[in-house]
Amino acid sequence: MIQILLMSGFRADAQDLKDVDGNVYKIAKLGPQDWTASNLIVTHFRNGDAIPEAKTAEEWAAAAREGKPAWCYYENDTANLRKYGLLYNWYAVNDQRGLAPEGWHIPVSRDWSTLVKNLIGIDVAGPKLKSTEGWKRKPGTDKIGFKALPGGSREADGKFSGIGVIGQWWTTSVPVSVKPSDKIITFWLSDNIASVRYYDADKGAGFSVRCEKD
Repeated sequence: MIQILLMSGFRADAQDLKDVDGNVYKIAKLGPQDWTASNLIVTHFRNGDAIPEAKTAEEWAAAAREGKPAWCYYENDTANLRKYGLLYNWYAVNDQRGLAPEGWHIPVSRDWSTLVKNLIGIDVAGPKLKSTEGWKRKPGTDKIGFKALPGGSREADGKFSGIGVIGQWWTTSVPVSVKPSDKIITFWLSDNIASVRYYDADKGAGFSVRCEKD
């Protein structure tokens, strides 16, 4: 069980959030929305069942093939935990036992779109969401305390990429252009691009997770 206080930016009137493992997250209040101000690090579902850790590329790829939940540290290095959080596959995100803390949920793409709209649009929202440190070339202004960090990602075959330059987060939305079993929409930020983007991703891949209050 991982247990750590995540010291992320937050508004003065925000309340801390505790997950089932006892990890504490600061909250960013953005217009009508409340978001966790750091990436999820829980290793148990809401009912207490353990989420399996994939410690090798083979274990990660097997979880993807078999449609089983899994989490990992970027490059399997625990040193990446405090700053970047964990990477989860879709099967952990979508499990009926619940990944998000009670009273919270994994956002749909519309939730992210509302967040971006409140930051005056898709073309300029990136720097306002990004942390003032942790990005290799162009850190953000972190205007609203969201503190988005480039935690990278993991492909379904187990390969890692993007730490320091790419941040990518799961939604729970299925693209209308593909079969429901094929892809899921993700939210994406890049080190040197001001705009935000949405990409369809394989369910066996690994991305960061933020939660929004119900």
